[in-house]
Amino acid sequence: MTRAILYGAAAPDAAQRARFEAFLKRRYGEDAELVFEKSPLYPNGFRLEVGAEIYDWSVEGRLRQLKDLFTQAPDVDGNIIPLLRETLQSWTPRAIAEETGSVRSVGDGIASIDGLPGAEYGEILLFEDGTRGMVQTLEKDSVGCILFGDDANIGEGSPVRRTGKRAGVGVGEHFLGRVVNALGDPVDGLGDIVESGYRPIETPAPSILDRQPVNRPLETGIIAIDSMFPIGRGQRELIIGDRQTGKTAIAIDTILNQRDKDVVCIYVAIGQKASSVARIVETLRAKDALDKCIVVTASAGESASLQYIAPYAGCAMGEYFMERGKDVLIVYDDLSKHAVAYRALSLLLGRSPGREAYPGDVFYLHSRLLERAAHLSDARGGGSMTALPIVETQAGDVSAYIPTNIISITDGQIFLESSLFFAGQRPAVNVGLSVSRVGGDAQTKAMKKAAGTLRLDLAQYREIEVFMQFASDLDEATRAQLAYGQGLMRLLRQPQYHPIARSEQVISLVAAMHRVMQDIPHDEIDGFRKAMLAWFRANAADLCAAIDHEGALSEEDKARIEALSSQFLQQYLARGREEA
Repeated sequence: MTRAILYGAAAPDAAQRARFEAFLKRRYGEDAELVFEKSPLYPNGFRLEVGAEIYDWSVEGRLRQLKDLFTQAPDVDGNIIPLLRETLQSWTPRAIAEETGSVRSVGDGIASIDGLPGAEYGEILLFEDGTRGMVQTLEKDSVGCILFGDDANIGEGSPVRRTGKRAGVGVGEHFLGRVVNALGDPVDGLGDIVESGYRPIETPAPSILDRQPVNRPLETGIIAIDSMFPIGRGQRELIIGDRQTGKTAIAIDTILNQRDKDVVCIYVAIGQKASSVARIVETLRAKDALDKCIVVTASAGESASLQYIAPYAGCAMGEYFMERGKDVLIVYDDLSKHAVAYRALSLLLGRSPGREAYPGDVFYLHSRLLERAAHLSDARGGGSMTALPIVETQAGDVSAYIPTNIISITDGQIFLESSLFFAGQRPAVNVGLSVSRVGGDAQTKAMKKAAGTLRLDLAQYREIEVFMQFASDLDEATRAQLAYGQGLMRLLRQPQYHPIARSEQVISLVAAMHRVMQDIPHDEIDGFRKAMLAWFRANAADLCAAIDHEGALSEEDKARIEALSSQFLQQYLARGREEA
């Protein structure tokens, strides 16, 4: 039999008791034992408790209903008085059951709560002081909750109530150009953001039928990547390497390369220093790229809970644009720290640790995030979201637990090698361990034809590079191959924050593969290339424009580039002899 406790200032009469009992039978389907307890707290109403469900018909409870009604009302521009008048005239208090629990223990951003038998995983809970939390663990008689605020005002026995809502974040066009935290609140001091909607931070990934092949390029502006490891719109390409090897630089260069393209960029900083995030924001602003960007930050000084939800919040913001037919680029910097934050939460929640103390579901943690990157079908609008997750390795160990997990989820990886970085080869892309599983399907015809055998030539160079110390004893062909390989490696060097246009990449590669730079001293290659590209823009502007806009390269165009580059070489060498 259901037992219900009725609190009120005066005992109900026979008619009122009969109505209560009828309500309980209708609601719970059986006869109920109604127990009255006198309480001076409810002079003009009552409070009915049935297990964990509470029907608060006091003045305070009815006012809270009215407050919630206004909170959930849609935003309106202009005069709000008519909305208030209409809402007040049409409002009728309802008997709404609120499932409540009480805090068993709290600390380190984690709360254990008694009660709440109907709570769901990922649901938002509301504490007495207004702090929000999210359900992470469901046990037989308690709930584990992560907190999105300070727990200083939450103590043992504090009441907690369900909201019935899943964790979400505001979305909309007005987020572009802004810096927000993991809850979608602005942190750049530029005022509030007008939201166009509200999206759950976790949603199912698009199904197979809702996707189409990844076949449109998303160019990074980095010649080493666009030529050998092309990235397509809707792809997931991992950037992996040791600390301080240029991983973030590649991501920021890719964002800068989208300035003149219709691509929305989202940069999610997880566990980064606040000063580093501020420096990136200033770089984007100085390069006129911030207006098309959203920066979501959960810095190292913030709680593990906010670091945990930050990438999902950024992904939800990106999905808003993707589902409206736009192309989105999202960078997760980095998922190593995201896994560490989740590990901390899991251990505090009392979950059993697995390999390297990470919980067993850490693979699912990242797969359900990265699978949301997609190229939607035309029926769904044809939008796309391209993900560039970043992972930090220890001593180049790509076979460690977290790197292995994420490599198996993504469509390829760009591996940055410390030895190349310290030798001055920047970006320090390891040609042997890097790969794009989408490949030429997401590469323009011009780039595909210009790159030719570049990767094979570099692999051959790496094989014979070990013999460089014996250069004086090598035959002429081997010395020529070494010089050619060194020239290619020098060609792939690129300064930070200077993405290269498509036409400039194609012309540089065609000239290099034609061995135009074979006899140029290695320390002069950068100057030679810069001068050659300026000469092409002045003397073959039509060819540059055609490559940039059409992405095609005919055999005639390729032959023309080879001839013009050879012609420039003769002028360059003649000018050098005259200066000498």
